Amino acid sequence: MPFVIISCGRLAEGSETTTDRPNIVFLLADDLGWTGLGCFGSDLYETPHLNQLAETGMKFTNAYSACTVCSPSRASIMTGMYPARLRLTDFIAGQNRPFAQLQIPEWTKGLNHSYVTIAEALRNDGYQTAHVGKWHLHHAGRNPDDYGPTQHGFDVDIAKPKGTRGYRLQSGGNPNGESKSEYLTDYLTDQALSFIDKAQENPFFLYFAYHVPHTPIDGRDDLVAKYRTKVRDGAVHKNPKYAAMVTSMDDSVGRLLGRLEHHGIADNTLVIFTSDNGGLTQRYGKLDGFTDNYPLRRGKGSAYEGGVRVPAIIRWPGVTPAASQCDEPVSTIDYYPTLLEAARCDGSETHNQKLDGTSLGTLLRNPSQSLDRNLFWHYPHYHAGGDSPYGAIRSGPWRLIEFYEDDAIELYDLNADPGENHNLVGVQPGIAEKLHQQLRSWRATVNAQMPTPNPDHDPDKAQQVSKKRK
Repeated sequence: MPFVIISCGRLAEGSETTTDRPNIVFLLADDLGWTGLGCFGSDLYETPHLNQLAETGMKFTNAYSACTVCSPSRASIMTGMYPARLRLTDFIAGQNRPFAQLQIPEWTKGLNHSYVTIAEALRNDGYQTAHVGKWHLHHAGRNPDDYGPTQHGFDVDIAKPKGTRGYRLQSGGNPNGESKSEYLTDYLTDQALSFIDKAQENPFFLYFAYHVPHTPIDGRDDLVAKYRTKVRDGAVHKNPKYAAMVTSMDDSVGRLLGRLEHHGIADNTLVIFTSDNGGLTQRYGKLDGFTDNYPLRRGKGSAYEGGVRVPAIIRWPGVTPAASQCDEPVSTIDYYPTLLEAARCDGSETHNQKLDGTSLGTLLRNPSQSLDRNLFWHYPHYHAGGDSPYGAIRSGPWRLIEFYEDDAIELYDLNADPGENHNLVGVQPGIAEKLHQQLRSWRATVNAQMPTPNPDHDPDKAQQVSKKRK
């Protein structure tokens, strides 16, 4: 049966009837790698609530973030556009390496108001909207009040309390919340539950952007103690503090899903869970011991799969088959058109003309369908956890990477080699040339900004980072 397209109350031809537009709960982890959940293969992290979400919804095994770092991926969720099109291509405010081989291009250090965010589109069509947690799209160097969530379509913005140190509240706990925990994730969850309580009677969009498991690696004390007894030799995941952070997020998800059930609205709520990029595995060439994205190569900030392939789960009762799995490649650019379609909202015609994402509607009903398109990445920056600036394309099972420093090309067959261990450029030169040309053509289409040779390049100082931002 084809996916229903209903625009702002008008029933599309050949569609089903639906009494209510769904509530939308979008849950975004911070730096959670592809194997960071029990249902995605972790041998330490216990995530029973997210496992249950997958058992009642659809798991995406080839889900991607639009960038190997956070701010660009978050911008892609908000706009449905590639970071290269937005020219928001690094974490805000970025990193300056004055003696690196390449000079990074000018880029936009914040989300401009010229774009209609998914929150604005939904609010303009009657949805109540709330942002909870980490925004990371403020314009660097400008008044944050002018570029925060409430200036981009959210009725409510709940951030971490002032004085919070890392993940620890400094106000003696959360006396006005349901939990008495002093841990930030628990506090934010209390606030999200309060929003659901108040908004339950009418359609709402809750965007909960967790801070965990981003550095500093600091788990809740009781959970750290639990995991210290569970770490075992030979396991891929061995960090009890990181494991505790993941479980605190899973506990939060369980509380949110339980509140939907309590109010009797779970069956009319679309829930999406994913991550903004892969798990951080090393910095400046040294393993940090936080997590591991095995069998994928590397992690956050890198050009490889470990930097951009992420877990993703979508549950939409009555639409997604329970315990289903979709292997089609999808990206964070796809959530914007998916939510417009689910909410039966037209959005902005001008904005929609530049959307790069594709609605996942056909996949949500039938996970064996194909979207028949390529996915692209453009990261003209340096990062502590990664490689030199690069671009990449995924086409079917193939993934090609172009490194901008030396124009090196790498080609991998992800079906046979998900760890990207065997560069097939010499074996498949025709495929490599075709994908390379498609990557170059795409960059021209989105007017991607490119790095240039650095006149101040000094090989002995290339890794040095200046506090002065460019």
